[in-house]
Amino acid sequence: MSYHMLWNCIPEHFYKKDNDIECVILSPEFSGLFFRFGVLYNLREMMIIDKYFMQRAIELAAIGQGKTNPNPLVGAVIVKDNRIIGEGFHEKPGGAHAEVNAFLSATEPVEGATIYVTLEPCAHYGKTPPCADMIIEKGIKRVVVGIKDPNPLVAGKGIQKLFDAGISVDVGILAEECQKQNEVFLKFIIEKKPYVILKAGMSLDGKVATTSGESQWITSKAARAHVHQLRNNYKGIMVGIDTVIADNPLLTCRIQGGRNPIRIIVDSRLRIPIDAKVLDTQNESKTIIATTHLADSEKIKALQGMGVDIIVTKSINGRVNLESLMTILGEKDIDSILLEGGPTLNYSALESGIVDKVMIYMAPMLIGGKSSKTAVEGEGIRKLSDAIQLEEISCRPMDKDILLEGYIMRQSTFANKNKGGG
Repeated sequence: MSYHMLWNCIPEHFYKKDNDIECVILSPEFSGLFFRFGVLYNLREMMIIDKYFMQRAIELAAIGQGKTNPNPLVGAVIVKDNRIIGEGFHEKPGGAHAEVNAFLSATEPVEGATIYVTLEPCAHYGKTPPCADMIIEKGIKRVVVGIKDPNPLVAGKGIQKLFDAGISVDVGILAEECQKQNEVFLKFIIEKKPYVILKAGMSLDGKVATTSGESQWITSKAARAHVHQLRNNYKGIMVGIDTVIADNPLLTCRIQGGRNPIRIIVDSRLRIPIDAKVLDTQNESKTIIATTHLADSEKIKALQGMGVDIIVTKSINGRVNLESLMTILGEKDIDSILLEGGPTLNYSALESGIVDKVMIYMAPMLIGGKSSKTAVEGEGIRKLSDAIQLEEISCRPMDKDILLEGYIMRQSTFANKNKGGG
């Protein structure tokens, strides 16, 4: 029996609806037991079981990290008599969807079973046939969905098709977890712009380098290994020209079997040295340089001859227009960017409103020094009321360091005086 059919059997004071994630929150006073048509149901037990199998679907979806962009991470589990008889996940763009892989792995007939899927099954023809049609054809009795797919080609159509076929459909099991897992996709499919994560490593007093400029290494080996996992997960990595000149980084992923991100250099005047490592290793990873009309045309041709993709954006005060750059990168199917910029680019990115999430690795040390660089510099703000606020803050240990994560509050009133970077 579908949850949305059950609410009519429960006194209203025992629950409340959360329309944002399309689920129902039960009151602690509700035992979960009730009768309908002479049958005793235990709703709490049903929800515990559903969460268990949806959690497994989420774990499967995570295996696809760094491999499915710009497609979503999706996992599927087929259950019969409370036993998993098939499971799968979306492995790569153009490849079989999670539901299809779950059916292919089934160890027994799936007719009459329940399928748990983290994202709404598609109902349209793309590179693969509609998953909703296959679910109907296979004789699945019940479908449990984590979240709806906001893709305009789906957007509830898959759920409606299943419901019209007489299949019981429940939406919203572990919805928050499913949303967070696909936060990149959920932004990109609607806005067609990359999801941007600002990452920085610093001391407890906010310093990213000493007074002499030494910065390797403030954070622990475990924290740096985690950063390389992020480089694998996200499609692009972006830095400013000052970082390239000062550190001459490769900006690659150094984990076994990992994927190198597309390197994006913000360089308004095209000051990048021709012998920079990010240019000499085009066979390892593609490099994009975002510049302005201030760039030397002959140098543009030389870099293009080396295989570098040059993007000339509109400029703001002689700097790259970061908002315009995000639109162009989105058109190139770059759905996510790990921003490892220096203090100036970080400020510009925050000021322009392109940052979605902040990840700060804090090391248990104090550096001090008026001239020591901090993670965010630029012009700064004059009033605390204009500061960029973060929400949904989380904290976890990373060896001896601490990783702080938070999401930008879009109602922040930070003044947009200068939206350029690099």
